[in-house]
Amino acid sequence: MAPMSNMSGYGAVDLGALAAAREAQQQAEKRASERVSNPSALPVVVDVTDASFQVDVMDLSMRVPVVLDLWATWCGPCKTLSPILERLADEAGGRWVLAKVDVDANPAIAQAFQVQSIPSVFAVVGGRPLPLFQGALPEQQIRAYLDELFKVAEANGVTGTLAADPSPEDSQELAEPPADPRMEAAYDAIEAGDWTAARAAYQSILDSSPGDPVARAGLALVGLFERVDGADHGQLLAAADATPDDLTAQERAADVLVLDGRPVEAFARLVGAIRFTAGTDRDRLRTHLLDLFEVVGPDDPAVARARIDLANALY
Repeated sequence: MAPMSNMSGYGAVDLGALAAAREAQQQAEKRASERVSNPSALPVVVDVTDASFQVDVMDLSMRVPVVLDLWATWCGPCKTLSPILERLADEAGGRWVLAKVDVDANPAIAQAFQVQSIPSVFAVVGGRPLPLFQGALPEQQIRAYLDELFKVAEANGVTGTLAADPSPEDSQELAEPPADPRMEAAYDAIEAGDWTAARAAYQSILDSSPGDPVARAGLALVGLFERVDGADHGQLLAAADATPDDLTAQERAADVLVLDGRPVEAFARLVGAIRFTAGTDRDRLRTHLLDLFEVVGPDDPAVARARIDLANALY
């Protein structure tokens, strides 16, 4: 098995999606600890990612209602709604928290809530999601929805505020969770070039937490390394250029392009192949492309562009 130092381009990937997801998770866990020690200093409007969703939404919803604003940069009505929600959250003084979710950058959250159009607004109370409304409503109607939300929260025993001292029960719930030894084992195995051990560690996490974004990205990364371990990148690219109809060659070329820090070229190669395939071949290429999206990371601009190109190629 090739040692890590022999894998060209490893740093470009490791310092991208996987490291970013790990850092986001660590920051979310840090905020959870801060909520216990100094709740009054915490913001009532937070930007939430796939990686921070558990701590910033699910865990916090045990204490106060969390309102999710699902938006996108290209959405005109979102630009009307979001400022109203932010002002109302500030006005409430910690009675509820506004969690802003960019659906393009965080597709896992959008998929979990089955978002069909934006802006869409949901609430989470005591870990349970509640649909509120869609579209840019006037402030008076939004206030009416919030009033009903508070009634639901009270009925479910969620009556805290960020400004109040947490009760012992709250402190226990929001305390920083211990590091998952399986995640540490996976990182160690990747550093050692032991793909089998890394795959087993990530799969163990996904078996218990199927939506874990760090484990998903890690498993996709391990699969990428397994496919091209020890291969000559230049030879794989040359073979793909010489045989454009060879789908396996196109897949291997896309793999090495991602490892070499060239995701735009990698995605374009697979999208181009998808345009001229059908049936199981098209499904196979699409799945491979989605795996590479996981490796590069949802926040990368190349992924957002490639998702649009993929949709155009498929439909």
